[in-house]
Amino acid sequence: MERIQKILSSAGLCSRRQAEELMRAGRVSVNGRPAGLGDRADPLTDDIRLDGSPVASAGERLYLMLHKPRGYVTTLSDERGRPTVAELTADCGSRVYPVGRLDMDSEGLLLLTNDGGFAQRLAHPSHGMEKEYRVTVSGRLVGCLERLAGLTTLEDGSPIVPARVALLERRGSRWVLSVTICQGLNRQVRRMCALAGLEVVRLVRVREGSLRLGDLPRGRWRPLTEAERLRLFS
Repeated sequence: MERIQKILSSAGLCSRRQAEELMRAGRVSVNGRPAGLGDRADPLTDDIRLDGSPVASAGERLYLMLHKPRGYVTTLSDERGRPTVAELTADCGSRVYPVGRLDMDSEGLLLLTNDGGFAQRLAHPSHGMEKEYRVTVSGRLVGCLERLAGLTTLEDGSPIVPARVALLERRGSRWVLSVTICQGLNRQVRRMCALAGLEVVRLVRVREGSLRLGDLPRGRWRPLTEAERLRLFS
C-alpha cells in the first residue's frame, strides 16, 4: 500500500505536492470515493482515477510518438475548449502527458509518456536534444539565412545556441528551410524567424534526437520501440 501522492507521482502525472492540490480539489478518487491526503492504495488492485481517468500503475510505462496536427494545443485540458493532444491519445490505454511543447499553429513530432523520470531526463537542458523543423517561410531571403543562423539571443534577451539552418527548396514566393535547435524555448523558431525578417507560414517538427516523424499520419500516434527509447539517451 502506498500514499496516493506517491502513486500519482510515480505514474508521471505530477509532483507529490501537485498531487496534494489535486486531492484537495476533489479530482482524485480511489474505488469511486474521493481520496484524502492520508489515504493509501494498492496501484495494482485499486481503481485510482484522476479527473475520472484511470491512473496507470508504475509498471505500465507508455512512450508515444504523436503526429500533432495544426489547431491542437499541447495540454491535457483547455479552459477555452480548444482541441487538445489528449483527445488524440485517448485510446492509448492510459493518461499520458506531453514531453515539451508544440504551439497550436505548429505540427509534427510530439512525445508523450506517463513516465515522469523519462520526461524530466529528456527535457533537462543538460541533455541538449536536437530538434529539427521543416519551416516554410515568406519574405526576402537575401541575408536572412545568415541572420537566422547567427542569432545568439531572442528579442527579450534570452540567450540561445545558434541554430543550424539549410535551404531545402523554393515554392513560388515561399522558401522551405531546415532549422535545427537544441533548446526548447517558447515559440523559439518562430521568434528567431521574426528577428531574421521572415514570416513563418508553416512549421513542422520532423525530428527529436534520433527519432524521426517519418510517414506517421497526421493525428495518429504509435508507441516507441525499446530500441528507439534507449537511443534517445545514447
